[in-house]
Amino acid sequence: MVGIALLAAQIGALAVACFWIGLSVRRQERIAARRIEQAAAGPLLSHSMELQAPFMQRVVEPLIRGLLQRIGGLSPQRNLDKLRRQLLIAGSPYNLGPLDFLGLRILVALVGSGVLCAVFASISGSFVRAILAGVVGALLFAELPSMWLHRKMKSRRKSITLALADALDMLTVCVDAGLGLESAFLRIGQTWDHALAEEFRRAVRETGLGVSWRDAMRNMVYRTDVPELSALVAVLLQADQLGFSISDTLHAQADQLRVKRRQRAQEIARAAPLKMLFPMVLFILPATFAVILGPAIPAILEAFGGM
Repeated sequence: MVGIALLAAQIGALAVACFWIGLSVRRQERIAARRIEQAAAGPLLSHSMELQAPFMQRVVEPLIRGLLQRIGGLSPQRNLDKLRRQLLIAGSPYNLGPLDFLGLRILVALVGSGVLCAVFASISGSFVRAILAGVVGALLFAELPSMWLHRKMKSRRKSITLALADALDMLTVCVDAGLGLESAFLRIGQTWDHALAEEFRRAVRETGLGVSWRDAMRNMVYRTDVPELSALVAVLLQADQLGFSISDTLHAQADQLRVKRRQRAQEIARAAPLKMLFPMVLFILPATFAVILGPAIPAILEAFGGM
């Protein structure tokens, strides 16, 4: 019996050690992946520069981020890859990672649930109603970060789509002037300061880290999820592979993009009357009828009153 107990203890200790080693390896892999993403996103700060940063950036922000990651680690992590891409499409707002965002959702849900539970408990005095209000509040407030993220994604896609036409024209001019495609991307990234220019700068930085130009372009398409940019990158990569003229390809893409932009403007103009119909019927027409028929209402009432 003693031998069996010792063997079971050794097996248990070995299992705990293997589990701990696995957690350490996963943690190191996450740290390495995070550092690679930070290096691709921008230049890393040295230790002296970090010490010169404000107190909020050096101390408070890492504490909040660590708290969010610990809370996010408690939630189911089935869709981390999907959430990671959504954050990339949104431009990595506030440098949030998937675990940070999950922790933010849980934190907002807990705070909203607690507030609603306290409010209903003070108003109604019923414990059951307060608990129901807390549950409903948790479900509703948990969706607020997702709504905010989808709005950021939509806004960034729209910003990239609107900036693509001017960027393509400047890209064509740079290539016609003799610059290479990578140098032209860097030139646009240094000239402007919007979402598309940021993606161009990041693609050039990735090539500086050893990523091939084709992979950097595919990564940019993955991060933006804009159909027009995806089509442009596909055509440029195909032209580079088959040996076609990049300048002619850019001219053709610029003409095609202008046509698409004109068609999109015409579609928006055709949809404007339908969008104006609802506020006109709900707000403008009742006020117009009140102004027109208002002075005649007393006379009508007197006429019917005399009958």
